[in-house]
Amino acid sequence: MIENLRTVLHASWGADTCDPHDLPDWTAENPARGQCGVTALVVQDLVGGELILGEVFADGAKTGHHYWNRLPGGREVDFTASQFRPGEVVTGGVVQPRPPTAPVRCRAQYEILSRRVRAMWNVTQVADT
Repeated sequence: MIENLRTVLHASWGADTCDPHDLPDWTAENPARGQCGVTALVVQDLVGGELILGEVFADGAKTGHHYWNRLPGGREVDFTASQFRPGEVVTGGVVQPRPPTAPVRCRAQYEILSRRVRAMWNVTQVADT
């Protein structure tokens, strides 16, 4: 199931689902760039679990934040870890409460990604049965 979800997410990412802050660095060769927040929310929508938030450092300076998921069984999965360049390091990792409504920041990106993933996820789930 998780590998199917990874495939669906990868196929669903685009410049239009990228965090605007990361958009200058987004490329089709690195489609995970800027996708962590919306991806973590969509994964939680589909399989539950917790959101985990860490900090990103490059050359010792904090450059941003990074989200990933802890699944209901306790396994941590980071579907967007491939976005990081050499020298970028994620540290920490604390449970982050989910916003009570759709995210304010990157809401449009979240909604686009959610629609794409749900459409593809339903197809892969039917194919697996």
